[in-house]
Amino acid sequence: MLTRLGPPLTILLLTGPVAFGLAGTVLPAFGFLPVLGGTEWTLAHFRTLFQEPAIVTSTVLSLAAGLVTALVSLLAVMFFVAGWGGTRLFSRVQHMVSPLLSLPHAAAAFALALLIAPSGMLARLVSPGLTGWERPPDLLIVHDPYGLSMMAGLIAKEIPFLLLMTLAALPQVPAQQTRMLTAALGYGRVAGFLLGVWPAVYRQIRLPVFAVIAFATSVVDVAAILGPTRPAPLAVRLVTWMNDPDLSMRYLASTGALLQLAVTATAMTAWLALERAGMFLCRLAIFRGMRLRRDAVVRGLSLGMILLAASAVLAGLATLAIWSFSGLWQFPDALPSSFSLKTWITALPRLAAPLGTTLIAGLASTLIAGLLAVLCLLREEETGRRPGRGALTLLFLPLVVPQVAFVFGLQLLLIYTGTLATMPALILAHLVFVMPYAYLALRDPWHAFDRRYDRVAAGFGKARWRRILHVRLPMMTRAVLTMGALGFAVSVGLYLPTVLVGAGRLTTITSEAVALAAGGDRRVIGVYAFWQMLLPMAGFGIATLLPALIFRRFRGMQV
Repeated sequence: MLTRLGPPLTILLLTGPVAFGLAGTVLPAFGFLPVLGGTEWTLAHFRTLFQEPAIVTSTVLSLAAGLVTALVSLLAVMFFVAGWGGTRLFSRVQHMVSPLLSLPHAAAAFALALLIAPSGMLARLVSPGLTGWERPPDLLIVHDPYGLSMMAGLIAKEIPFLLLMTLAALPQVPAQQTRMLTAALGYGRVAGFLLGVWPAVYRQIRLPVFAVIAFATSVVDVAAILGPTRPAPLAVRLVTWMNDPDLSMRYLASTGALLQLAVTATAMTAWLALERAGMFLCRLAIFRGMRLRRDAVVRGLSLGMILLAASAVLAGLATLAIWSFSGLWQFPDALPSSFSLKTWITALPRLAAPLGTTLIAGLASTLIAGLLAVLCLLREEETGRRPGRGALTLLFLPLVVPQVAFVFGLQLLLIYTGTLATMPALILAHLVFVMPYAYLALRDPWHAFDRRYDRVAAGFGKARWRRILHVRLPMMTRAVLTMGALGFAVSVGLYLPTVLVGAGRLTTITSEAVALAAGGDRRVIGVYAFWQMLLPMAGFGIATLLPALIFRRFRGMQV
């Protein structure tokens, strides 16, 4: 009975908040918001929106961020897997990049900001010896008007995500056999992969790519930390309008949210055109017999791109840690003149409430998402049917639809029901985004489980739920803990749902860290960003070490 409820509950969870949220955004955009006296349909708010200063610039910035982030990240991953897949170096780089997946976007943005800022670590390491700088140069690097630093921060975070999705898709295609066939036909390593293997792999990761586009076009936290300010990207301006004390600005925010939805849809449409262009180039290369055997330069560039992205974030995290313990640190000194625990001692009492909210929301949403994922997978076993493309589209719906396009409306719904700024509402908002990752993390290990163990347990008279609890889940401890760590990391990194649903009364480590970005105190930012980094990594550390400790006497269960 419970397994029958799993898929409907999951679909309701994923589509309900999005549908209600979109309705709560669309209606005020056209003037219908009775609580503020809006009972007549009108297009006046659209005219007001398009009269806002530099609204076109904000829109173009958001559109460019989505396309550039997705294109550069995908090209880096594609050429890296094509040129180095299956090698020992590939495995080492994969282990270097994978931990960055657990890092919240805001923490990565802070790390990059402290690395590339005019007074950042890179400038300190080359000054004054190589540059002659005795004081920070007057260069607009962070918050540059073209959003280049913002795009760089997004690319550094999306490369690990797309790499993980690609690695998960590779076993589903005959990659090794195709590589051998293309090599026999005289194709180089990169060309053989791109023309023979990549089309099948890309079909598997297409929805994650659209999720990257949707996120990058509507990102708020990274844009607030690294993005331009005059004007800011569209999503940042929407949040400002939504939080304006003048409640009539809600109309403008809702109208802007529809514009944001149109921007994301435009970016995805443009991406479809890029797909067709890529398909044409591949066919042209095949028809002209381009083997591209000399691909050392391409392989080197792809490796350099991956290493640069990972090294920049890791170096920035180290800089964050140093700032959190620093005393006096004047430019151009490479290291502080003294170290102190003063910032930590001052900040820890203020950390208690956000840390508690982060843990409760993260653990509760991950636990519920895991239970729903198990129910869905059990139902798949009962029916013998795997979810089709339509079901997977619903699964990615909260990730493909821009957050600002439906979280605004969801906030209005929560206000009407009197549940805004309550812990259940915050858990629900986080659950919407955690659920897709929980299901995807459990799906392949669940279907790969050897059913003979289940049959043996059934032969001993064990009921179905006892077999699941006492046999399958213990044997899948590593997969379950990995799912929990991934879901918890996603929850920790959520900014916009926390800000709007928490309404300032429920704050997490991430929302507090982004709020502190405007203050510019690098020591305090370092403390909060360190906790942002520590919580997800602690989850993945537990997921790695606990199974090894539990099953240390059973070699076969450590795989």
